[in-house]
Amino acid sequence: MVEKKVIGTLDGADVHEFTISDGGLTVNIMEYGATIHNIFFEGVDCVAGYDDLDGYVGGGSHQGATVGRYANRIGGARFEINGAEYSVDKNDNGVNSLHGGDCGFSHRMYRGEAVADNAVKFTICSPDGEGGYPGNLEMSVTFTVKNDILTLAYRAVSDKDTVMNFTNHAYFNLGAKNNLSTALQIKADAITPVDSLLIPTGGLMDVTDTEFDFRQPKPIGRDIAGEHPQLKLGGGYDHNFVLSKERGYKKDAVVAYCPESGITLTCSTDLPGVQLYTANMLDEPCGKGGLPLTKYYAFCLETQFWPDTPNNPDFPSCLVKAGEVFETATEYSFKKQ
Repeated sequence: MVEKKVIGTLDGADVHEFTISDGGLTVNIMEYGATIHNIFFEGVDCVAGYDDLDGYVGGGSHQGATVGRYANRIGGARFEINGAEYSVDKNDNGVNSLHGGDCGFSHRMYRGEAVADNAVKFTICSPDGEGGYPGNLEMSVTFTVKNDILTLAYRAVSDKDTVMNFTNHAYFNLGAKNNLSTALQIKADAITPVDSLLIPTGGLMDVTDTEFDFRQPKPIGRDIAGEHPQLKLGGGYDHNFVLSKERGYKKDAVVAYCPESGITLTCSTDLPGVQLYTANMLDEPCGKGGLPLTKYYAFCLETQFWPDTPNNPDFPSCLVKAGEVFETATEYSFKKQ
């Protein structure tokens, strides 16, 4: 079942929120940022965020938003395609580009429409040169709820060769006071290590015998205060975990379990990486219910191409040719122990 309502106005236009329900799962998504506002399961809202539209418009942490044109970071805010250099917004430390730059999709209006009794499609258009990116781009993300699974299906096409990397920036909290007790399992043998500005160095780092080994379930907080230099750079986990060196469906790529609520979240994707971010820099005074959004309160599982892929030819390519249809999907499934 899909319901639609107005939740506010922005620049004189109504902003709609769609509610999709199926089985025990109910998801609210707003047109602003194609943002996940709520994921209700077994009486728990499983995502952090704000009570109203104003919170999302004024917030700076991309809570629940659909991110593009390029999720994560691009080093030096530049890259080359077919020998031509493109400069994009330097909105990260004044040097790099983060989450699509100043006109990233997370703070843009989408057009939402129900496309089935359990699915809503959100569409956005980005003109050639916006943010420095080549090509007139049309992108859509369809949210489907079925059998306690939320599926995000992205589709995009451009009239010029361009790079594409889309994700959702939901901050998950499955019912914990903070997420240091939440157990994670990530099916990744390596991460892409980063420099002091969180840009990949270009190589891979084996997780064996390090704080980054989540191949067996362990609490997020067990090693988060460890001495590994990579942990010091991000103040915790803010790293791309290598699910594969190529695209292809990875079932149960990440499994999270909250012992306080008994809820398990499982993430599956066809993308080659997932960014684990443990909200190390989260510090906002007023989230849902008036409660503050604080460090470690939530965690993100941002399925993606690896960061700074356009500048690393050995990384899985995110270059999409003119007229080529790019599609990808990520699933988040929920169950109660």
